[in-house]
Amino acid sequence: MAEPDPQRNFRSAYYEKVGFRGVEEKKSLEILLKDNPLDVEKLSTFSQRFPLPSMYRIHVWKVLLGILPPHSDSHTLVAGYRREQYLDILQALEVMRFVHSATPPTHVYLRMFQLESRTLPRRCDTTDPDEEDEDFLAVGRAMEEIADDPVDCYWLIKCFVNQFNNKFGDSIPHLPKSLEHYLSQEESRLLNHLKNIGALKQLPYNLWFRRCFAGCLPESSLQRVWDKVISGSCKILVFVAVEILLSYKIMLMGMNRPEGVVSFLCKIPQENTDAIVTKAIDLWHKYCGTPMHSV
Repeated sequence: MAEPDPQRNFRSAYYEKVGFRGVEEKKSLEILLKDNPLDVEKLSTFSQRFPLPSMYRIHVWKVLLGILPPHSDSHTLVAGYRREQYLDILQALEVMRFVHSATPPTHVYLRMFQLESRTLPRRCDTTDPDEEDEDFLAVGRAMEEIADDPVDCYWLIKCFVNQFNNKFGDSIPHLPKSLEHYLSQEESRLLNHLKNIGALKQLPYNLWFRRCFAGCLPESSLQRVWDKVISGSCKILVFVAVEILLSYKIMLMGMNRPEGVVSFLCKIPQENTDAIVTKAIDLWHKYCGTPMHSV
């Protein structure tokens, strides 16, 4: 077994002390991104262990979601195909008059998604979006703030939603029970209070676990959570929810009506969310461990 490199350990400790903890991680990611083909498992493991640098986030997400293939020399060609497909679908919807120049981008993306998944309603049946559509639109509005290019934005939304539903669809109904378990470990008094006032069953689980906090957290915090979801963990959503409850424990303990609890949690203050997500990730590592594949 190789001996630890004391110089590297000293350097890492120094970087962390002066606030540049991500310097070495960024270098490690850059090395991974030079591989051809890219090692998707190693990229997933990196994304689980560390926050992705913003300059590489969209690119890594595309690879993890299968929008771009592992072979880097094919990226330009595949990106061209993705753009052509996007324009073809958009043109088809315009010809069918499902969308027009004034249609909000997220609604355009929804119709494109429906056309590709063969769930596009007949024009005479078009009604207000159902709950599943609203989940898609919420993710879309958040992704719009993260990805500037509309082609990238559509493919990221589509593949994020598909991956999430296919990979975690069976797990989502069990996440409220997981939240209850971990909250009992961290703050049983708060859990009992939420139970006693009838708020536990009414918590905004759909916002938290089906929209993955889109519309709840600002994008600067949200994308750090989505790093973990896209790289393979829906459990992180539970720990973000737990940490939100812990962060506002005093306020929640003072509430006696479930409607007040739900109303507050649906619109939490935005200035403290980075700290909440950092603590949630620490809590997630504490209970679930850290992937140990070599990166």
